[in-house]
Amino acid sequence: MLGLGGSSAETIIQVFQLNEEQILKMNEWTAELKLTNKVYQEEITQLFDTHPQSKTEDLEALATKYKVLKDKVLANTREYDKRLLKLFNPKQYDRYLELCATANRIPYQVVPRPYPFRNPE
Repeated sequence: MLGLGGSSAETIIQVFQLNEEQILKMNEWTAELKLTNKVYQEEITQLFDTHPQSKTEDLEALATKYKVLKDKVLANTREYDKRLLKLFNPKQYDRYLELCATANRIPYQVVPRPYPFRNPE
């Protein structure tokens, strides 16, 4: 995971040398992601505050419901990470693949944007 929406925005900008357009999009998506995940976090808080927890069965049911909500947060975060990766140029995406290999992580497979064609004048 890139960690979009976390405290690592500046790190992402520096490591991948994002351009202005990419930074603007990343900031926009970070705001969207935080808003969406806030809803899920509120649901998680409500779940813990209201769900019975006195019996083993209650705790098992709570764990199941919590996992569903946590999976929604992770899926949402993954989706926004993929959006950003699709904005990467091939060199940035290669850097991402290198970092994933170093960290023994499985990279998201996306098609990065090609370098813009420039007229050699």
